[in-house]
Order: sequence, then structure tokens, then C-alpha cells
Amino acid sequence: MKIGIPKALMYYFYYPFWKTLFESLGFEVVTSDDTSKSILDIGVKEAVAEICLPMKVYTGHVLNLLEKGVDYIYVPRFVSLRKGIFMCPKFMGLPDMIKGLFDRIEDKILTHHIVSKTLDISEFHNYTIFIEKFGIGKKDLKKALAKAREEWLKFRRLNKEGYDINELLTSNKPQKYDGDITIGLLGYVYNVYDRFVNMDIFSVFRRLNVKVVTFDMMDEKVIYKNLRNFGKNMFWEFTNMLLGTAYEFMKRDDIDGIIHLTAFGCGPDSILEPFLTIDSEKNKKPFMTIRIDEQTGESHVITRVEAFTDLIRMKKYKAEEKAKGVV
Repeated sequence: MKIGIPKALMYYFYYPFWKTLFESLGFEVVTSDDTSKSILDIGVKEAVAEICLPMKVYTGHVLNLLEKGVDYIYVPRFVSLRKGIFMCPKFMGLPDMIKGLFDRIEDKILTHHIVSKTLDISEFHNYTIFIEKFGIGKKDLKKALAKAREEWLKFRRLNKEGYDINELLTSNKPQKYDGDITIGLLGYVYNVYDRFVNMDIFSVFRRLNVKVVTFDMMDEKVIYKNLRNFGKNMFWEFTNMLLGTAYEFMKRDDIDGIIHLTAFGCGPDSILEPFLTIDSEKNKKPFMTIRIDEQTGESHVITRVEAFTDLIRMKKYKAEEKAKGVV
């Protein structure tokens, strides 16, 4: 039996878990192709017009998997990853949205609720639907979940050591990249790591000799510690994590500037961005937003990143010269 996993949204955070889980249960895992113009175009055409870019991309990946003849397409319903804090409503309604877009697809959508106390989604209660649906024994399911958890934790340890997610997912020998300046790149994993959507922004940074630090490279304890300064958390968990990471970036002397990579039409980001803009100015940390949509061109991203990093280098150079007593 073939289980299809779209290379979009939370694929960039949980794929090692999902791949290990389904393969341990005896299924063949099939992923959609990398995001391309054709996948984006068909997603834009078929998705709800008002939906955000990542959801349009996801729709294209679902159609790509249908063409591959999979038996099921895995579309989990992410509800909560921390007590009292929820996911974006689009994630909670994602299975219903996909089912509503296409005729006769309901039987192909494999879905279930994910409600967890932490980012670790291996809790047994989330997957009991597999027992009845596939005739899997409880013991076998628990064993598969334990193995999947082990692989995901290994992936997360390497990620937190500074390896970016694409390096970990696509390379047998992942490597870290350094640079003469360091940028804190804020953005959800599906915006930061989808090379087509963001015009391969990591390649731009590497060509410019820029080291990049992302929220997924941060320890959750550090992120949540920064959030204690707020009387009330935001409603959406990954938005909270970006906010907590942003305040860590603003405090750190080794972070020379911050870029917020966001998709047009993202509701949570529209609330997050004013905090970033105002407080980065208070903390005298260079800050820029790059907003992407289906019309964004490569030159737009490259030009803005080049200009931003040039200004940071000039500022850093002048500060170093001043420290040396050179006028």
C-alpha cells in the first residue's frame, strides 16, 4: 500500500517521523515532487482564491500525488502542539478543504487529529485510528511510533546543531555553512525551506557569505523563556515560536540582522509583524520583511537580500574601525 506525503507545509518539520512510522507499519511512502512552476500553477488554479500561498502550494502537491497513483494521501489535522495554544485555523481545516476542492477524493485522504503537549507528536492516542483502518495491532503501532520518535529526535538534534532542514532531508552528508555576517531568518518552515517558493534564498545567502540561523535551530526552552515576557501568548503555536526566536535574535550580539520571510495573506504573520518591526527598532537590530506570493520573482528576493546584507556589512565594518580607533 502506498501512502503519499505532500512535500509542503509540515513536511519540512515532521517528514522523518512520518516516513519512519509508515515504513515501520509496512507501507510504501511516496512523496510528491519538489515544488515547481507546474505544481504551483495547478495549486493556484484549483485552490480557494483567497487562501494563503502555502495552502495553494499544498493543493498542487496533493494533485501531484494523485497522478502518482497512491492509495492514500496523508493529510493530518494539526489542532494543538501545546496546552491551550492552537495551530492556524487553515491547518485545522486542511483535510476538509482538500476534500471540498475535488470530487471523489474523500476515500483517498488519510487523516486524524494531532493534539499534543509538545512538538513531539508521537503520543499513541493520536494514531488509534490506524488500528481499525489498517488492522494494525496496538503493540505494533506503539513500536512503530517509538521508532519514528527516535528518528525525529535525531533529526531535531542535528537541526538544533545548526544544520538546515533541506541539508538534513536531501543530503547523505549534510554540512553547515558559515559566513562573515549572521542573519536570523524568521519564517515558518514551509516558507523558509521550500526552495522554489522562496527563490532558493539559502543559495543567495551562501553566495553572499552569510551564515543563517532559523527558528527551528533554536532550543524550545530558549524560545519559551522569551515568551514569558508576554502576559498572553498568541493563539498559534508556530507564530509564538517565531516571536520567541525573534526576541532571542534581538538580544544576541552574534546576530547582525533579522529577516522575516512571510507569505502574502498569512493572518498570523500580519499580527506578528508589528511586534518585530517596533521591537527590532527599539533593540537597534537591522530588520527587513520579505513577502512572497505566486507572483514573486527571483530578482526581487536577490536584490533585497543583497542590499540588506551590504548595509549590515557597512555598519559592522564601521563599528570595528571605531573600536580600533580608526576614524
